[in-house]
Amino acid sequence: MSNQNLRRDEAATRSALITTHSYDVSLDVRQAADPKVAGYSSRSIINFSASEPGASTFLDFIASEVHSVFLNGEGLPVADIVDGSRIRLDNLQAENQVTVTGTALYSTSGEGMHRFFDPADGQCYLYTQYEPADARRVFANFEQPDLKAEFTFHITAPAQWQVSSNGVETLRTPLTSDPALGRWDFAPTKVMSTYITTVLAGPYFKAEDTWTGTLEDGTRLEVPLALYCRASMADSFDTGTLFQLTRKGLEFFNGLFDFPYPWGKYEQAFVPEYNLGAMENPGLVTFTESYVFTSRAADSQYQARANTLLHEMAHMWFGDLVTMQWWDDLWLKESFADYMGTLGVDRTTGWNTAWVNFANNRKAWAYVQDQLPTTHPIVADIPDLEAAKQNFDGITYAKGASVLKQLVAYVGFEAFITGSRQYFKDHAYGNTTLADLLAALSAASGRDLGDWGRQWLQTSGISTITSEIEEPNGVPGTILGRVTLVQDAEDPITGRQVPRPHRLRIGLYNRDAAGALVRTDSVETDVSGPRTEVAALAGKPRPALLLVNDDDLSYAKIRLDPRSEATARSSLDELSDPMARALCWTALWDSARDAVTPSSLYVDAVERFGPAETGVGVLLNVLGNAATAIERYVPRAERGAVRHGFLTTAAIELEAAEPGSDQQLAWARTLAATSRYDAGRLDLVRGILDGSAVFEGLAVDAELRWNLWHALAANGQASPDELDAELARDNTAAGKSGHATALAARPEAGVKAAAWRAAVHGTALSNQLLSATIAGFTTGDASLLSAFIEPYFECLETVWAGRSIEIASRIIRGLYPAGQDLDGHGGAPTTHAVIVRTDNWLTGHPDAPRALRRIVIEQRSHLLRALKAQALTALGVS
Repeated sequence: MSNQNLRRDEAATRSALITTHSYDVSLDVRQAADPKVAGYSSRSIINFSASEPGASTFLDFIASEVHSVFLNGEGLPVADIVDGSRIRLDNLQAENQVTVTGTALYSTSGEGMHRFFDPADGQCYLYTQYEPADARRVFANFEQPDLKAEFTFHITAPAQWQVSSNGVETLRTPLTSDPALGRWDFAPTKVMSTYITTVLAGPYFKAEDTWTGTLEDGTRLEVPLALYCRASMADSFDTGTLFQLTRKGLEFFNGLFDFPYPWGKYEQAFVPEYNLGAMENPGLVTFTESYVFTSRAADSQYQARANTLLHEMAHMWFGDLVTMQWWDDLWLKESFADYMGTLGVDRTTGWNTAWVNFANNRKAWAYVQDQLPTTHPIVADIPDLEAAKQNFDGITYAKGASVLKQLVAYVGFEAFITGSRQYFKDHAYGNTTLADLLAALSAASGRDLGDWGRQWLQTSGISTITSEIEEPNGVPGTILGRVTLVQDAEDPITGRQVPRPHRLRIGLYNRDAAGALVRTDSVETDVSGPRTEVAALAGKPRPALLLVNDDDLSYAKIRLDPRSEATARSSLDELSDPMARALCWTALWDSARDAVTPSSLYVDAVERFGPAETGVGVLLNVLGNAATAIERYVPRAERGAVRHGFLTTAAIELEAAEPGSDQQLAWARTLAATSRYDAGRLDLVRGILDGSAVFEGLAVDAELRWNLWHALAANGQASPDELDAELARDNTAAGKSGHATALAARPEAGVKAAAWRAAVHGTALSNQLLSATIAGFTTGDASLLSAFIEPYFECLETVWAGRSIEIASRIIRGLYPAGQDLDGHGGAPTTHAVIVRTDNWLTGHPDAPRALRRIVIEQRSHLLRALKAQALTALGVS
């Protein structure tokens, strides 16, 4: 309903009027295992004060039905005070108690109380997910981050279930009316925001442990630990590894932040059909169960899981202990957690590639987001909850973390941590804004960070830094002349140049006696303004590779000078340093994405140097980039040949890879993914599935098998009976998703129409199965999907109005007709029929919800970029 979208000004008015003290919440999910029962009973008892007696305010509750509302002991007329998702409260006293009972609904969208039935054993599992504002789908509350309170939860559920919440369990009592049911009572929490409260219930597998640490003052701190996953996944649950990482993380962050872990217990639940990677609920963190690896996983996947685990742990301080006042300052928790997650992996584990993977993966996400017309400052303008939902993006997470890394280089690590410690002490259990953080960091560093904050946190866009090298006497030689770093820093929102300060290291790389490219010299410099001369480089021997932003200290795109680019394209495998190699990969990819060089050159580089890439995280990333380049950026006339060459390389490298290695797994996945669009090696795909093609050490497990079936199905080489048989073999949640994708990938008009109806007009698909169906639908040639271009634009407003924001966003983002070719309609990129149709929709719907328009604008931008890349080669640039 329309009043679900709480505005910032409404939230500010409400928090100026009331102060929340405590919640007592009772939920009865005893009938959850019956799929015919759509909802459950919910009761909230809320104690709060009002600064203006006699004034009015409202509660938030997205319920199936509100049964009763009592304010200060007086029953209120429900029909008169309930308006959509809001419950009006009039004539407030100085101190108030409101009690609301109602029926809340189970969810299949991952919002509120999500209900999942395990296909492996039929068991029912529940968990909650609220950020930014879905606690109101479970219990009545004041849903905004600055109205914190203590929370006490009581849950009624089947007695054999595991039940947990933020607080420590204090009592478990069988119901006298039915011993098969039980009531769980949990201790009151410390003060927290509504969006980080949580409930978990179901026949989960549970493992327990304890962490004991010693604080700097000698105090012993004992924290109970627990891990949960679905019972059918327990055999794959590596609890020992996860407990070890958890203990290391608690040891590290307790020492680093000098503030004892404040939330009592530390439990972690891995749950099905999760919309996020994880959520930092104090005392009970929830994760996607895709981190329980039931199939062979690469080392980079384990490292990514560790990063997420430590990211969420850092939130116990950044975000939970100290919380942003409103979603404008979402970065205050997410940027810090993203930085701290990588720092934690680097400092507490055996992985030495944490910052390499950050540079190659997380920052790449930020670079993509920051070049969209919808980009925004790290400190964003968030006028309402729909805007908040859209801002959990690469800017808020990865750009913010990158900028913090730059800040650490600027003020020093010790000053950064000292300021953070003071920030926790000053604002524990409270809410803050940008000014509060900058005050603490400025005091600790002795620097006024106001200008830094304005330049980095309150502007949009990404700087591109190019090296201009003047040859001595105008003649190419072996000595560097004047070197100037040119900064192009156009703000995509305002169109103005906003050059930012950068602390950079410039690496000079040459071949050693063994032929490897190694750093032989380096220079550190501060870049400010549009042009910065690096005097320290003049007169130095000209290197084979001049690498700007060596060690990845700053946030900027780098254009290699011609000689350095030639070195990278001819000798990237000879560059011995993993970080330097990752930065060169990024520079080559940015050049392809920006239509500076033909994208086929990037694919060539991946074919030549990918087999020698030792970092599997980098390898998987560049293989994925190459696939994107082929299917989106290479012109249609060239695509078949480029794709076939890439597929041939994948088959050769799968054969050549060390048995059982991550590289072997990476090339097997690439073979399957590329074969969706090229039938040249379907014999090998089929052979891996049926066992006639055997690769020593290759785990042909469920995940890989579904990828191979996807390839066969996309080429019309997998029948529904075969796919059903595979599902019978793998009757799991992941198996159902793989089955849905493969079915929808079949290149038949009727198949595509059925998938479209299920996604757009049906409501039976859960969040995970919806995404799986869309993935299959969009596989294949654009000509097969052309019939759905006009229906897409016709359904946008209906989908947005009729579905939850999570489901609507998946449909609108996933079904945009992105797979277009420049020569399909003729003309320039900006006159392509889909671009024009998108522009007409945007022009004709200026008052469409801002979040909806943002998604459409972003998808248009991605398509336009692809068409421009295709046009580069069509114009003869090589």
